[in-house]
Amino acid sequence: MLIINPELKELIPPLQLEEYQLLEKSIIEEGCRDSLVIWGNTIIDGHNRYEICNRNNIEFSTKEMSFDSIREVKVWMINNQFSRRNLPLYQRAILVLKLKPIYAEQAKVNQGKRTDLSKNSSKSETVIPRDTRQELSKQSGVSEDTISRVEKIENKAPEEVKAKLRSGDISINQAYKEIVREEKRTQVKENIKIIQIPKGKFNIIYCDPPWRYDFAKTSNREIENQYPTMDIEDIKRLNIPADDNSVLYMWATAPKLIEALEVMKAWGFQYKTNAVWDKEIIGMGYWFRGQHEFLLVGVKGKFSPPEQENRYSSVIREKRTKHSKKPLILYEMIEKMYPNGKYIELFSRNKYSERWEVWGNQL
Repeated sequence: MLIINPELKELIPPLQLEEYQLLEKSIIEEGCRDSLVIWGNTIIDGHNRYEICNRNNIEFSTKEMSFDSIREVKVWMINNQFSRRNLPLYQRAILVLKLKPIYAEQAKVNQGKRTDLSKNSSKSETVIPRDTRQELSKQSGVSEDTISRVEKIENKAPEEVKAKLRSGDISINQAYKEIVREEKRTQVKENIKIIQIPKGKFNIIYCDPPWRYDFAKTSNREIENQYPTMDIEDIKRLNIPADDNSVLYMWATAPKLIEALEVMKAWGFQYKTNAVWDKEIIGMGYWFRGQHEFLLVGVKGKFSPPEQENRYSSVIREKRTKHSKKPLILYEMIEKMYPNGKYIELFSRNKYSERWEVWGNQL
């Protein structure tokens, strides 16, 4: 009876169900043509063939190999897997990550040894490459960048993401980008908590919340490639420094209109009306290619509209420039509508003037 060492078997990427069924069909019809490779009495190559042969009472042959340590066995097994032509890129990278600590362990063992003077060193002793990352990339056929990305995925991705990678439902690039996005989201939350909202209360509040979009399909269209976003519930929970009687001007895109109204209500404002910014440039979109954004207006408590002579058209026409940058004329409009107001801009990136207080993690 041959021995199956769980630690060694775990090094071998499992076959997909269809691959396993094809292997079993081939062995049943043609016999086990390839010998099982063993070290002592332990299987080091052929675990699936051994299982299939035992279950179907099929004879098999073995080929014994000699190694000085289990470390050398592991290195051989992993390098042997790299020769599998249909091994998915993700599984190749996982094997690289398994090989890294083995090399690191051997390097520790070799510390202090004058191997250049030794004439009796074992020919089978594991050789530690000088540039391990480069050598691993060469051995595995996996780029250094991909190895680095998969290492991050293994350290930070939930198990369901890894399962999708193994099944081929998502790519390494997709999984990596999601981790980077989540790191940005976490950073935004931490920064928002750290940055203190200016003291006092404000009766004129202007903001462009960092809305999160859930269905971007191509990398060049992902909002979070431009700036970190926030969950709507996190935005709702913010403690807005609004006076008991105040007005809110909030930017919202068409897909985020309902969520913007929810945020407005959560902050204690009642929706009144809106203006439209015509960007004069057609952008992206799924139902329509967006060329406009809404500027929603909400009121808290008792707050009067601007005087009639200070009221503007509900359509603002100004050519869009860089991503998410809003027309500067809005500051002038708000100041003219409420010349004696106490102004604050939330989620600000730049301070317009000394008349405005600002709060945001991108200042």
